[in-house]
Amino acid sequence: MTRSNPPLCIERTTYNSPLGSMTLAASAQGLCGVWFDGQAHQPDSQPWEMNTAHPVLQAACSQLTAYFAAQAARFDLPLDMALGTPFQQSVWERLRAIPYGVTQSYGEIARYLGQPAASRAVGAAVGRNPLSIIVPCHRVVGSNGALTGYAGGLERKIALLQLEKAL
Repeated sequence: MTRSNPPLCIERTTYNSPLGSMTLAASAQGLCGVWFDGQAHQPDSQPWEMNTAHPVLQAACSQLTAYFAAQAARFDLPLDMALGTPFQQSVWERLRAIPYGVTQSYGEIARYLGQPAASRAVGAAVGRNPLSIIVPCHRVVGSNGALTGYAGGLERKIALLQLEKAL
């Protein structure tokens, strides 16, 4: 079962991306959250300690800066995806395998996971991805290539895919 908010032993920082302010969060295991401020399913981060010197958060900010400058296509960060169900975690791991500049459909991901009838469940898991950009849920499209929803806003999904030259 997924908890609605990560535990309180989380540290956070903010990152000002070209697409808006973001909140980044890290646990002892690694980066556990990257959200555009106000995006769907973003937990309340106010109880978490602000720590701009946290090494994982600093590395995440640095790698996001390189990504937005089109100087990096991959992220090399320890991740903590323990808040998801086993199915969500399997979807999020699959998202990490989608190459920069490439899109996949929900159905393709469902088939890859051996559950071809689970496109809607894949869509729900993609929508709950707590690690925007780092776990590239913006690379998932509808079966006909349509740009379907994005928790951070469809305009951001379009911008990210344009940055990656996937559109």
